[in-house]
Amino acid sequence: MRRITGKGGGDSLIEMSPTESLSDDGNSYHQHASSSTGSLQQGQPEIGKQKLSKDSVFFRDGMRRIDFVLSYVDDKDCEKKQERRRIYEDNLKNAGLELETEDKSESEDGKTYFVKIHAPWEVLATYADVLKIKVPFRVTDMPDDQEMPMNWLSTPFRLPKNIMNPEPDYFTAPFSKSKADFFLIDNQDTFFPPSTRNRIVYYILSRCLYVSENCGDKKGIKRLLNNGSYTSAFPLHDSRYWIRSKDVNCESERYDLYKHWARFFCFFKEQPINRIRKYYGEKIGIYFAWLGFYTEMLLFAAVVGAICFLYGFLTYDDNEWSKEICSDEIGGKIVMCPLCDKKCSYWKLNTTCNSSWQSHLFDNVATVFFAIFMGIWVTLFLEFWKRRQARLEYEWDLVDFEEEQQQLQLRPEYETRCTKSKENPITKELEPYLPITSKCARSCLSGATVLLWISLIIACIIGVIAYRLAVYAAFASIMKDSPTNQLEVVGPYITPQLATSVTASCINFVIIMILNLMYEKVAVWITDMEIPKTHLEYENKLTVKMFLFQFVNYYSSCFYVAFFKGKFVGYPGKYAYMFGGNLRNEECDPGGCLIELTTQLVIVMTGKQVWGNIQEALLPWVMNWWGSRKARSHPESLYSRWEQDHDLQSFGQLGLFYEYLEMVIQFGFITLFVASFPLAPLLALFNNIIEIRVDAWKLTTQFRRPVAAKAHSIGAWEEILNGMAVLSVVTNAFIVAFTSDMMPRLVYMYAYQPQGQMNMKGYINNSLSVFNVSEFEDSSRPEEAENPMWFNITTCRYRDYRYPPGHEKQYFHTMQFWHILAAKLAFIIIMEHVVFLVKYFVAWLIPDVPSDVRARVKRERFLVQEYLHDYEVNKLKIQLSQQDNKECTCTPMIYPTLPKHEVLSEVL
Repeated sequence: MRRITGKGGGDSLIEMSPTESLSDDGNSYHQHASSSTGSLQQGQPEIGKQKLSKDSVFFRDGMRRIDFVLSYVDDKDCEKKQERRRIYEDNLKNAGLELETEDKSESEDGKTYFVKIHAPWEVLATYADVLKIKVPFRVTDMPDDQEMPMNWLSTPFRLPKNIMNPEPDYFTAPFSKSKADFFLIDNQDTFFPPSTRNRIVYYILSRCLYVSENCGDKKGIKRLLNNGSYTSAFPLHDSRYWIRSKDVNCESERYDLYKHWARFFCFFKEQPINRIRKYYGEKIGIYFAWLGFYTEMLLFAAVVGAICFLYGFLTYDDNEWSKEICSDEIGGKIVMCPLCDKKCSYWKLNTTCNSSWQSHLFDNVATVFFAIFMGIWVTLFLEFWKRRQARLEYEWDLVDFEEEQQQLQLRPEYETRCTKSKENPITKELEPYLPITSKCARSCLSGATVLLWISLIIACIIGVIAYRLAVYAAFASIMKDSPTNQLEVVGPYITPQLATSVTASCINFVIIMILNLMYEKVAVWITDMEIPKTHLEYENKLTVKMFLFQFVNYYSSCFYVAFFKGKFVGYPGKYAYMFGGNLRNEECDPGGCLIELTTQLVIVMTGKQVWGNIQEALLPWVMNWWGSRKARSHPESLYSRWEQDHDLQSFGQLGLFYEYLEMVIQFGFITLFVASFPLAPLLALFNNIIEIRVDAWKLTTQFRRPVAAKAHSIGAWEEILNGMAVLSVVTNAFIVAFTSDMMPRLVYMYAYQPQGQMNMKGYINNSLSVFNVSEFEDSSRPEEAENPMWFNITTCRYRDYRYPPGHEKQYFHTMQFWHILAAKLAFIIIMEHVVFLVKYFVAWLIPDVPSDVRARVKRERFLVQEYLHDYEVNKLKIQLSQQDNKECTCTPMIYPTLPKHEVLSEVL
């Protein structure tokens, strides 16, 4: 064999010599004489399309498997595209692939050509060696995991064993073509599973030139798809999803996945992770493993959160401060200062009776406990996931995979756009590289673009805040005499504060969705501009950009309500205004800002999840229904496997990326702001139960089969989750301290209760300061028409701790204010230290890799060394015994004299 390399160097393609591949015939595909590769015999007639099963995933000879399909619509006016396809397909044949073309007259639309690609054994073996794909060499001798106690309780949730574990457990080693007889090869046609076959073929497709070598270094199926030379490129599903394939040689894995995994009525069943990995590859398999594990852990958080909410509900009648607000003797006699300028009137405190009761559901002692619990829960979740991930790495042969990924899987775009080369200090081979000056310039431009878009988000949030300030006065004036006030059930709940909060949250949600659509394209563009070296680096860069944008986009409004709203309003007579203008800074709802944060969180979180599920499930179904409308009028026998898959949606390179992003954003909602809404984990649990089946359904039924890819972890998302776990401790501590009324109540009960009793009697009167209404400025004094009928007062009350008028320090903060501030800061410090101490102790206590997995890895490495040692020795003995030279009668002792304990010591 000889190698063909492009102008830029990089990874090489292998051209088969004439002894390995016969020349192709006029039907555009190779015909091999060897029946061991499942080839068409010379002179054997092809099977017509009418006789070929529509479920067949084989060439017309019924023997060679279709590993990949390319489609195109022939444009007679564009000779350039025709020439690209001709050169590209010739180079694919030179690389050893076999091609068979379906004429457009055979397609259901009458204009699409399909190029079917088959990788013979020689190509698969060669590239499996190049890519160091691990294959079995011996059945494992490690004992199975012991049965868990009370295992029978989980029987209703389990799947049949043949579905959960479709293959026996093997010890594996990187494939070597020169040592093919070392591995357990029973049948060359089925030795490499379809997912591995399509991964190898895609590797070749991504690196094959489509121009002559002297015309440049343009290569890769991705660029051919972008310039319209081909319309699609995809591996085939092995059957229809609702029925098994009639071809006995087809595995019908897709049908099994649909039956046991993708149907919604399987929501209570475990996922067949090993079968998902076998069919779709490790990258998709590890996503569903992570999503399933995350959902299982959410169950514990949801139960505790529901108990905390139930505690708030059961202690409803013990809420002393709400009783004072609602009573006519206390709340009915306290007149509050206007909440906005001119259009807002004076109001009595008992009008906020309902919001006070609602606030107690979320703002109680259990809130503190739940915030601490979630700080520990998130640590347990991440640590146990590391253990689960380590087990999957071993079971799926992904140990030490990252190094292979970095060295062997350079992006074709990187090789093409990097015109300079330098020697790799490790491999001593020339490889393309990007000069440091160009890299810095591209990174600076990328960073500036990200900052620009984040500034745009912040500007939109400021616009929503301005909307809140502007419409609150309008709502207050309109709703004063609104007919809704007369409604017995919902009338008391429809307030200007609620109307402003709900409408602003809905507007903010719409803005979030619009900005998401715009930024997705921008993030991909600036990541492409940076020219990342590997696929892993590309995904990590895109992940950071998209998450940073989504973080600001989704959470900024929640951060505003939690930490800024109501904190800088000033006091009557000296209010603070936004940017020094006419918009007075917004005050919290009379029930506190916590209930508003809960409202914001519910609207954004629920709206995102509902919209996301509708978009994920409904949109692909509608597009597929519309795209296959012509095929529905054709006889079913003419609708071939590749045409059925062609009419499905493409999963895309970033399909999985958006799934991770959706779940990580949800993770932020249930951790960063969970102190304000203990039911958030319960909502997330319900959503994820649906999400798993929706993702499984659309992947199995609505999308083409993705190209299998390897991944040993969830990538950069793991670091993002760790960062959010740390940040969540800080945000929840601040929410309890500054957003809820927990600290002022505790300070009052322990230090300022007049009778010295441990209760909350008198708290409401103590927490409200007094203002002389005659000191209102004309710009903020209520208009005469807005004043209520009972208006005949000299003072009004407002939420703060300031000295009353007439005091020598009137309107300055009282000592109680500073005591409360000190208590808040002390609580933050104590909570953070306690939670962080427990987090780090738990992380230290739980090892990242289970002991049995560590033992299995060592055992496998030892056996690889031992078996290869014995294999080389036996091979050498056979070679020496066949030599006719009798001068050397002794067997060299290079291998036999190497003691086994030395091999073992190197491994362990």
